Amino acid sequence: MKKFIGKRILMMIPVLLGVAFLIFAIMSFTPGDPAAIILGSQATPEAIQELREKLGLNQSFLSRFFYYIKGIVTRFDFGTSYINGRNVQDEILMRFSYTFRVALLSMAFALGFGIPLGITAAVHRNTWKDRVSMTIALFGISMPTFWFGQMLSIIFALKLGLLPASGVGGIRYYILPCLAVSMMGIAAMARITRSSMLEVIRSDYITTARAKGQEERKIIYKHALRNALIPVVTQAGATFGILLGGTLVAETVFAIPGLGSYMVTSINSRDYPAIQGAVIFIAAVFGVVMLLVDILYAVIDPRIRVEFSKGGK
Repeated sequence: MKKFIGKRILMMIPVLLGVAFLIFAIMSFTPGDPAAIILGSQATPEAIQELREKLGLNQSFLSRFFYYIKGIVTRFDFGTSYINGRNVQDEILMRFSYTFRVALLSMAFALGFGIPLGITAAVHRNTWKDRVSMTIALFGISMPTFWFGQMLSIIFALKLGLLPASGVGGIRYYILPCLAVSMMGIAAMARITRSSMLEVIRSDYITTARAKGQEERKIIYKHALRNALIPVVTQAGATFGILLGGTLVAETVFAIPGLGSYMVTSINSRDYPAIQGAVIFIAAVFGVVMLLVDILYAVIDPRIRVEFSKGGK
């Protein structure tokens, strides 16, 4: 099992390096001089050249990339913001708590509503319950997060006055953002759960269990669901990444001071270190989530535990 985890961690390294290289290249070759942007249109050429030297912008692309990666690996240093002069890693860590909170609650909504919806659709295949469940899933996967979030704000905040429209605070402030973000996750989890359950409940051992007179609820939740969870867990890991991206969008709609609003502000002001740091950090978080999904496979499926306990690859 340790070998399995170690291998998955090593596989994350080239992925993160690739993400870092791409975003660093995009920011480096984007038209515009960061030094001129920082100093403004009234700056003299001498002042711009001095700032370029200070920021290391006169060095070659590969040299700047090498020292940037070195700073991240050795000191967890993502650089300094061009706009406010603060350390990017401090800003990211401070704001990520809001982003992670919304993404985690949205994932809980997606699992809590999506999986039961998929089980209901599979167990009652081709009935009105199946059709209603899949209609909800189709609605969820078709709704853009930013539009659905605005509709929720108009209905529940402006018209009914039941929930706050923006900002952060108690749990009430997270209900609308999480609903807006989680709809796509609910749809994805419902569809994959239905598909996986339909495949499992047609199996011979399910037929045998029914022939032995076991209770239907026990057959569905103890036997069928457990064996249908592998593709569901895979989808859950991918869904968390999708919800994380949706959270970044929802933060601008609901004025949440998380990584999403930080990235939008950084893009508008062309704060390259902030953009680079946020993208790399999000990629690392998603990589850790997928690692946890791989580990969860071994918890769900005993065959994986046996394979790696025998030293399998």
